[in-house]
Amino acid sequence: MTRITVVGSVNLDFVASASRLPAPGETVTGAVLVRHPGGKGANQALAARRLGAAVSLVGCVGADGLADETLALLRAEGVDLSGCAVHPAAPTGVALIAVAPDGENQIVVASGANMEARPPNLPLASQDALICQLEIPLETVARAVAFARGFVCLNLAPAAPVPADTLARADLVVVNETEAAFYGQALHALPGLVAITWGARGAGLYRRGELIASAAPPPVEAIDATGAGDAFVAALTLALLERRPPEAALAFACAAGALAATRPGAQPSLPGRAEVEALLR
Repeated sequence: MTRITVVGSVNLDFVASASRLPAPGETVTGAVLVRHPGGKGANQALAARRLGAAVSLVGCVGADGLADETLALLRAEGVDLSGCAVHPAAPTGVALIAVAPDGENQIVVASGANMEARPPNLPLASQDALICQLEIPLETVARAVAFARGFVCLNLAPAAPVPADTLARADLVVVNETEAAFYGQALHALPGLVAITWGARGAGLYRRGELIASAAPPPVEAIDATGAGDAFVAALTLALLERRPPEAALAFACAAGALAATRPGAQPSLPGRAEVEALLR
């Protein structure tokens, strides 16, 4: 079984489904509120687990009433949480998410304990395969990548300046269109693979600026894009670790992301491996 360690954020998502997303300064009423476990690190850990990997999550939650709810699905599905620290003062991270009927969303994150996920507080040992994002301190991402002895995936979300040596160590960098614009042509100077996602239009996989694979997601009825990008990251990482050819790996990842968009919430929407394979067929 492929083993993956995810170092990243852990949040509780408060999701308001509304008739439309608000314009700046506007209030939209009549929404329906639900809460789900989330955070890009936790989402990617659960996504990889449901797709068949053995997964460990390294992160930080608060010593409060939200922590157990935030970790519930991960614990129930067998993600190793021994690397999750509990900070005595900082609150568990929270994301406030507005979702429109077509699945588009707006997200504001109150990071809380995620900003205490720092190297002295976490077991950042060397890993066979590593996934990181940027919702935790950059020093932690850099340290985790420096320790990694195997495959490294960096999901550069949300976009932020990252040390050049950290970027150069990545075997796979994943960004969406907005993040790709932030980093510009510097992405295509990296030695590893670069995946750029284009939402419903699919994704492309590049090596030093050359497009080596592209894929479009299978047609689905999207209702909530929250978590779709995290499903894509986990699926592409796992597919490449399983030595699938680039085109097949990208198709697998697009299908996983598409399925995640067909259900509400981040973690509850993440698909299992059999679902993804069935959709591809």
